Amino acid sequence: MTADTIVAIATPPGRGGVGIIRLSGPQAYSIAVSLNGNKTLNPRLATFCSFYSISEKEILTPPHSLIDQGIMIYFKAPHSFTGEDVIEIQAHGSPVVLDMLTKACIQLGARMARPGEFSERAFLNDKIDLTQAEAIADLIQASSQTAARMALKSLQGEFSNKINQLNEKIIYLRLYVEAAIDFPDEEIDFLNDGKVAHLLTNILTELEEIRAQANQGVILREGLSVVIAGRPNAGKSTLINCLAGRDVAIVTEIAGTTRDIMREHILLDDIPLHIIDTAGLRDSDDPVEKEGIKRAWQELKKADCVLLVVDMNDLEHHYSLSQEIKSALPPEVPIITVFNKIDTLERSAEIHGHTVYLSAKSGEGIDGLKQVIKMVVGYQPNEGHFIARRRHLLALDEAKNLLVTGQQQLTEHRAGELLAEDLRQAHQCLCEITGEFSSDDLLGRIFSSFCIGK
Repeated sequence: MTADTIVAIATPPGRGGVGIIRLSGPQAYSIAVSLNGNKTLNPRLATFCSFYSISEKEILTPPHSLIDQGIMIYFKAPHSFTGEDVIEIQAHGSPVVLDMLTKACIQLGARMARPGEFSERAFLNDKIDLTQAEAIADLIQASSQTAARMALKSLQGEFSNKINQLNEKIIYLRLYVEAAIDFPDEEIDFLNDGKVAHLLTNILTELEEIRAQANQGVILREGLSVVIAGRPNAGKSTLINCLAGRDVAIVTEIAGTTRDIMREHILLDDIPLHIIDTAGLRDSDDPVEKEGIKRAWQELKKADCVLLVVDMNDLEHHYSLSQEIKSALPPEVPIITVFNKIDTLERSAEIHGHTVYLSAKSGEGIDGLKQVIKMVVGYQPNEGHFIARRRHLLALDEAKNLLVTGQQQLTEHRAGELLAEDLRQAHQCLCEITGEFSSDDLLGRIFSSFCIGK
């Protein structure tokens, strides 16, 4: 429990029918009672109250000036979100009124909460773990219904439970391996009886399944950066207009119309796509166009997926440009080749692996392109998934690498001591996901990204 009491407006900025202020800490109840004119509050019951201003002269000399009327709800520790005494004040949603009430709470002994401090206190008081705390922010920021449902699954502990179950299996294996090390003179060779290898294989299989589900959660939470590239007049701007469903980029017959980066955000079956249109890639003496081409290459190197647009009537430079783009990208970044303007050749829309034939002008073949995008990034809609973050994937990858190394120590060297150390480190990596082992720097980075009032 902390010694100070925090306060913050919990509703978004602006005007509304209702505005909510939260108090949490040891003085929350006394501050609320002073604010409502000494009216008793019963735990978990909504109480209609008048709220009074508290100036320096009025603190000890009531009656005070009336600010508003509304509802107070008292959540007595430890039965609250933060695990501390919590007061929720529901007033009219005027920014002026909410500001006056917040200032009154501060004059009575509270301080302004930092971003995410309510959630941080819930974590520090063991009301939620770190993945659940992150899921609160993800639920608030969800950009689609699927993302919201998956964030709720994480908030309810589905992701945490999977990590904890995996950790229990690693702990059991650690005990088994360390027992074999401590009792080397036993008749049974525990390291060579096949049980350790079998358990380790099962753990790696389960970790891979969790990692695949977490990757889906990262895609839904963060979205994908999809860069449209190609030579001038290939139809890149027409394609971004088609994907966006509206005219976001200027389209002309003049080569080099697009000079700067054009960005548009769309939802593709609940996947947030950050579509980026770039300048046509060619040699140019125009200083403005050269800067646009430079920026295009910069965006390509940051892409999660590239749409290489090719004019069906201009295939001369396709192979060389394709090779140049491939050499500039990491090998894991998928490139979808989009042969555009099939309408000018009376050709039908087709899909061949990572190659799509379409007409961005008429829209023929666009649905096929969308399916290929989902396929190449590995997205598989599944309500059993949960929301996740990049740091979770990094921790899972590090744990997998350690377990694979331990597996090699077992099969090649029968080195029980080295296997035990790899298991210990893998266990710690997974504990960092839920926050069982967390540095202060990590907690600071996570909670500082939350909105104030959460």
